[in-house]
Amino acid sequence: MTHRVTAFPLGAATTLAELSRDPHPRLALLRAREPVSWLPELGGWLVTRRDLAVQVMRDAETFTVDDPRFSTAQVVGPSMLSLDGAEHARHRAPFTDPFRPREVLGRFTAFTAKEADRLIDALVPQGAAELRRGFAGPLAVAVMAEALGLAGTATGTVQSWYDAIVDAVTRITAGQAPGPDGAAAYEQLKTAVEHTVGGPDSTSLLASAAGALSLSEVTSNAAVLLFGGLETTEAMIANLLVQLLNDSEQLAAVRGGGPDPLDGAIEESLRLEPGAMVVDRYATRDTTLDSVTVTAGDLVSVSLAGANRDPAVFMDPDRFDIRRGNARLQLAFAHGPHYCVGAHLARLETRVALRRLLERLPGLRLDPGRPRPETRGLVFRKPQAVHVVWG
Repeated sequence: MTHRVTAFPLGAATTLAELSRDPHPRLALLRAREPVSWLPELGGWLVTRRDLAVQVMRDAETFTVDDPRFSTAQVVGPSMLSLDGAEHARHRAPFTDPFRPREVLGRFTAFTAKEADRLIDALVPQGAAELRRGFAGPLAVAVMAEALGLAGTATGTVQSWYDAIVDAVTRITAGQAPGPDGAAAYEQLKTAVEHTVGGPDSTSLLASAAGALSLSEVTSNAAVLLFGGLETTEAMIANLLVQLLNDSEQLAAVRGGGPDPLDGAIEESLRLEPGAMVVDRYATRDTTLDSVTVTAGDLVSVSLAGANRDPAVFMDPDRFDIRRGNARLQLAFAHGPHYCVGAHLARLETRVALRRLLERLPGLRLDPGRPRPETRGLVFRKPQAVHVVWG
């Protein structure tokens, strides 16, 4: 691999620590000079240009997720996230219809608003709060537990499973051992799925899926739905809060009411700071990507964060602009056959969450007595905390 290090000096100088701490300057440099670059610390290729990112994610025959190295599959086993072709379609099919826009609006709008209000009720008397773990995370957990129909499982328990699984996947991506906690959490989830599938509610999503998939397959897909649904939505709400609370003019536009400014803010936030930074693929054959020779078996990581700030598509890409006309071209939910099945639900949750927070917490603003939120993460990117005050 020495020739790759020589041929891609910017990639060779890129560290995972830099990509976790402040990735955007480095991604911009790579996108301009080495849009397909070999990163020794990653042990693979990093794709940062939007057109190339779309090419990779569309072509599942050449760039597959079905590889033993796929990090999520190492923790939860084969699922719709880590399979391609007919097997991918079989695993995904039971979960597609329940997450279509009309079904999501009809089933989850009232529930999400009720849960948001319940969480805000507990915050109102305090006058100050931390909203990532104090609001965004619990809301996402409650909605996903409702969506899956996990019988008798406390939201705190679901949160602990999610934390352990995310930590294990992040460790594997960073080249570390996953540790025992992720496997233990998965076993607890499997027990809960068994109780749900064997329970009296035959209309639950998991029970319905059990008619088409084995119990182990239902469990692995439940895990990736939790994994994606909780991580994506918590990050969406937290990232959007920080961006709006740092921009008084655009916050005022969203406060003005109506769906358009808020929907625009959601898409722009997804573009500027996608909750998931990268998606991994593996080359099934020798191929050429933007004149770069990729060898069969190579890891090809698509930088969603890099693609989302491609200046060839997005003018002034580092600026947060809720009126951006083409923000929906963002790739935060991936693209192609592995487009996020829960994207519509995540958007709904974020829309309801932000509207209820702004309506019920007048004068909502970042806490001036706390450090400014820092958004970080190698695989999943969000602020560690969002401390706010109101009134």
